[in-house]
Amino acid sequence: RRDERTTTGCRIREHRGFPRGERLAARKEVGLPEKRSIEAEAARQTTLNPMSRPDWPLEDLWLELSPMWPGISIEWLPQIDSTNSELMRRARLGHTEAVLLVAEQQTAGRGRLGRAWITSEGSALTFSLGLPLNPQSWSGLSLAVGVALVEALDPEGAFRLGLKWPNDLWHWPKPATPAKVGGILIETVQAPGNDLGRYCVVGVGLNLKTPDLDTGGIPARGLDHWGPPPSAGTVLARVAPALVQAVASFERHGPAAGLARYARHDLLLGEALRTSSGVLGVGAGVDASGALWLNTDAGKMRIDSAEVSVRPLDL
Repeated sequence: RRDERTTTGCRIREHRGFPRGERLAARKEVGLPEKRSIEAEAARQTTLNPMSRPDWPLEDLWLELSPMWPGISIEWLPQIDSTNSELMRRARLGHTEAVLLVAEQQTAGRGRLGRAWITSEGSALTFSLGLPLNPQSWSGLSLAVGVALVEALDPEGAFRLGLKWPNDLWHWPKPATPAKVGGILIETVQAPGNDLGRYCVVGVGLNLKTPDLDTGGIPARGLDHWGPPPSAGTVLARVAPALVQAVASFERHGPAAGLARYARHDLLLGEALRTSSGVLGVGAGVDASGALWLNTDAGKMRIDSAEVSVRPLDL
């Protein structure tokens, strides 16, 4: 059952029996600019409207995003399996509106190549941006998104954040071991009845706190490495406008601008690397399509991100 109440400032939907059995405390969409504090009882508990909480300044964010992408909405969920999975489910049913879907906790977050993205409550910012897009080419989108995130989080380079091709944010103060601060997962789907373009879902996960877990691979690092952990809402307000701008620019102008800036943040450039298929080489940058180039003993080799992962040789 779903109860819905509409107010001047936001629409609150109380869900019982969410798709695939998810039980959510509340789902809130920003729809109009006027602010009003509202309390909603949902899932047998009272949840404070996040639009009225200083740690989730969503109405202010909506006011900033609306001129960039008219008609965009923001939805906040206390918990879901995966924000990417939810927007892909909606798109397959024909719901392809522009939306920024934010979850305080994901129970089944996903990364590239089917990897799990593990988060605990309050430890990470997880959200997905869903937009109907029709670019000339999709190549290079993940690199443009990565550049936007790094430059929004670390505009002066004080954190020494960088990009590990094709879709990870790393902190790598060489010669120390690198650590993963965030990741990107981009998925697209042909929406029913829409022959122009595709619905694109850009999923982002950023560690706010350094998790106390061993992933068996590159260690994770949170933004608390540089001071007190920032709130998820504060980080969202910083990165979401840059992300929407980057995706809109990519659709209009292609990947050229993002790729030119990518080189400044490319952590694999000049590094000895090994691919998951066993190829050894030295990182030689990315091309106009977003593919990675390696200098190998057999000459230059182009690596596409579809099924290949790359790691520094000594890791």
